[in-house]
Amino acid sequence: MNQLINTDLVVLDLSAPTKDAAVGALAERMAAAGRATDLDGLLADVAAREAQMPTGLEGGIGIPHCRTAHVTAPTLAFARAATPVDFGAPDGPADLIFLIAAPDGADGDHLSILSTLARRLMDPDFTEALRTATDPAAAADLIRGADASPPAEEAAAEAAEDAEPGPATTASLAAGEGDRAPGAAAGAGAASGAAPADTVKTPGTRHAGDAEATARTADAPTGGGKRPAEAAAAPAEGAAGGPEPFRIVAVTSCPTGIAHTYMAAESLERAAAEAGAEIVVETQGSAGFERLDPATIAAADGVILAHDVEVREQERFAGKPTVDVGVKAAINRPGELVAEVRGRASRGETTAGAPAAPMDAAGSSGDGYGTRLRKWLMTGVSYMVPFVAAGGLLIALAFALGGYEINEAPSVAEHFSWTEAESWAALLFQTGGLAFGFLIPVLAGYIAYGMADRPGLVPGFVGGAVAGTIEAGFLGGLAAGLLAGAVVMAVQRVRVPAVLRGIMPVVVIPLVSSAVVGVLMFVVVGKPIASAQRAMTDWLGGLTGANAVLLGALLGLMMCFDLGGPVNKVAYAFATGGIATADPGQGSLKVMAAVMAAGMVPPLAMALATTVRSKLFDRAERENGKAAWVLGASFITEGAIPFAAADPLRVIPSAMAGGAVTGALSMAFGSTLRAPHGGVFVVPLIGQPLLYLLAVAVGTAVSTVLVVVLKGTRGAARRTSGAQARPAEQEAGVPVAA
Repeated sequence: MNQLINTDLVVLDLSAPTKDAAVGALAERMAAAGRATDLDGLLADVAAREAQMPTGLEGGIGIPHCRTAHVTAPTLAFARAATPVDFGAPDGPADLIFLIAAPDGADGDHLSILSTLARRLMDPDFTEALRTATDPAAAADLIRGADASPPAEEAAAEAAEDAEPGPATTASLAAGEGDRAPGAAAGAGAASGAAPADTVKTPGTRHAGDAEATARTADAPTGGGKRPAEAAAAPAEGAAGGPEPFRIVAVTSCPTGIAHTYMAAESLERAAAEAGAEIVVETQGSAGFERLDPATIAAADGVILAHDVEVREQERFAGKPTVDVGVKAAINRPGELVAEVRGRASRGETTAGAPAAPMDAAGSSGDGYGTRLRKWLMTGVSYMVPFVAAGGLLIALAFALGGYEINEAPSVAEHFSWTEAESWAALLFQTGGLAFGFLIPVLAGYIAYGMADRPGLVPGFVGGAVAGTIEAGFLGGLAAGLLAGAVVMAVQRVRVPAVLRGIMPVVVIPLVSSAVVGVLMFVVVGKPIASAQRAMTDWLGGLTGANAVLLGALLGLMMCFDLGGPVNKVAYAFATGGIATADPGQGSLKVMAAVMAAGMVPPLAMALATTVRSKLFDRAERENGKAAWVLGASFITEGAIPFAAADPLRVIPSAMAGGAVTGALSMAFGSTLRAPHGGVFVVPLIGQPLLYLLAVAVGTAVSTVLVVVLKGTRGAARRTSGAQARPAEQEAGVPVAA
């Protein structure tokens, strides 16, 4: 069997001053074991993943991981560091380090390994055993789960082997290429040969005399508040007249959907077992999720939602006593959450209608109003952008094919000739116009969705449509979305009789909220916003000289400040809102050109810098620099994020300076653009294309010079001392930061 980990992939006395050195040492083990085909490529892929988000977990644990084309099979290497290494965890450096690499495209294996490991790391006995292991073979056996099952679990494990397997599953920690683990996994919630932790199956026994549930017990998840043997005994207990346990259903989810999602689930399962309660957890992870059985939800006495992102299909839990918190609360204080949901149930506290979306749960993750407002707006913008890109590119292509007079062509539904270029141009223009017509309703609808979940969609779309009708534009869409979300949230807080709760999300909330939003948009706030929108459009159209240059510089700074983050999106949304009409003014077209030009600068500058002064960048950054050429040329500002994450104080100011120069030059040259995306691929559609490219080139050069100079001022002494401190790592090919 091609095992996930063996003795050759374990280091118990690792001495590494940085995470790069630690990862390099483990990657070398993979290469020496014949698992990695290209050491440099593997290290580059791990570094790229680290640049996205730290992989350190609380409790002294680091889990660097990646999907890569440079390994032959899913592989895990483990190191115990003599001196803890910083992997970005909030509580400090890590002494237990797991490097996980899965073949490119093997998402199921990759996520299964991560999720199962995260669950097991919640077991203090497991982590303590790793910290005290005396030889690599023992550590490898422990990670593979080759230790014997506790007696209470053996019968259930045998029953699980005899039972018909549950729905689709991926490789477990102990699996190689589809093989089953030789033994039971350590820690609660991981029975021998069981499905991986990211798969939630039909719950086990919950009611006395439930024969069907009894038959399913062997195939149920072990983390149900009871171990398998205990769960199997539950029906007899109920049949004998004993009190039924308190039943809880829970959902856990985190932004990445990997580690914290499953750690929270494991923590809740342990706390429920200690409290004598039954719990079934739905983990909404990156590998997808399997929904809780509706019968299980109906029978539950309470609900725990532990999440930092939106809980999918949250309306399933309406009318239940609910505790709504951030995912880390479930990890750090699960016992309190179990006690809290019990208390709410005893007091008869229930939710009315669909529970609020996570961003509406004030204090659920410590977010202030400003943070929540930004999340709501970014939700709307993220759904709007594809409509803008599709509609804008279609309109731009129509103008390129048929000229600017194509906007006067008759409807293609009435007149279309397969052999006339003008007909095809008219078709593209009218299709793009229809796509643009959805822009404001989608923006408003998904802002409301971000605030109030699915009940916010109907009034949000209605309000957005009203904004388009009265020509309130982009600003009207923002207002309509916020109004719709606020109205739905207010309606959801009204207590209604139990008999009406079933029709609240389907009939009452859409009816009342749409009517209120329609009135507000048509006769109260819509007209003033429409006047403001027209004034802004007129102002843009009249921009000339220094004012236009200053606006271009400001937009360039915003585009490069957070490289695709909220500030970048504000500038982009401002530009796309200006061209989201059939006949935008010249000022709006200039703004769109300046925004796209500035957004191309950061990745192009980083690519150029890694080419002209490669010694200032480590191996991973040089690899990322190759991809940044294409990303920058395609107007994907996020291509510079790995560089900014590694060295923000030098990279971000350099990018902002170049972006400001490019934005100002683009406005000064009078370049125009109808397409909201595409980079160099839409240059034929740009007004003053050569001057536009010159603006991009000048800004790229400015950013490149600045980042090279700033990185060079670190001093030769620091680089020399770093090289002397780590000669072995450098000789072995471990990336060392410049």
